Amino acid sequence: MIADLFFPNRCISCSRIIDSDLLTCPLCMEQIHFTHTGYFEDSFMRQKCRLLFPVENAFSLMNFEKENVSRQIIHDLKYRSRENIGKILAEWTTERLDFHNEKPDLLVPVPLHPKKLRERGYNQLHLFTESLAAFYSIPFDHELIKRNHYSKAQALKDKQHRLETQNTFSVTREISGKHILLIDDVFTTGNTLATIAWEILKSGNNTVSVLVMAVDV
Repeated sequence: MIADLFFPNRCISCSRIIDSDLLTCPLCMEQIHFTHTGYFEDSFMRQKCRLLFPVENAFSLMNFEKENVSRQIIHDLKYRSRENIGKILAEWTTERLDFHNEKPDLLVPVPLHPKKLRERGYNQLHLFTESLAAFYSIPFDHELIKRNHYSKAQALKDKQHRLETQNTFSVTREISGKHILLIDDVFTTGNTLATIAWEILKSGNNTVSVLVMAVDV
């Protein structure tokens, strides 16, 4: 296409020209530290969750490290209007995540406050979630969880502030007896996911698992 000649797709990390359907060049792809731990394993991610709430299973696609390609990927997804990255991350996830015969009943992404959604123009988790739902044939619900308070981006907060409870979530409809897979971009302190998980757990006889794009190591 003519657009590809004048505006070629470039690697998100080193800016080399790459195929239009790729996110990184092969060299930068090798620098991404995928977790290589299964959804059912007693992984680092699962252990971190269990310190905060009774999680069933947990999966992280990548390690979120300082000055690493994974950090650049998440940053561009959230703050540079590159919503399409969510679809690529979903493809990487499906190559590594096998639910076997124990698929969750519902995929639920962490919501943005309506004001934040207007500012950003999209929820960075929606395309990721929808792509996973289509691949695994699992329904999703973007409206099950409501964020009740507006707050600035986690990346702009210092560590102590993130450790404090700032956001309150609520379940928008009655749900019971379901295995919910909560989806987020980065697991840092885990406070956001824990708050949502407890809301789901107390609303009925539900179980909660977690899937994140990256875990902060």
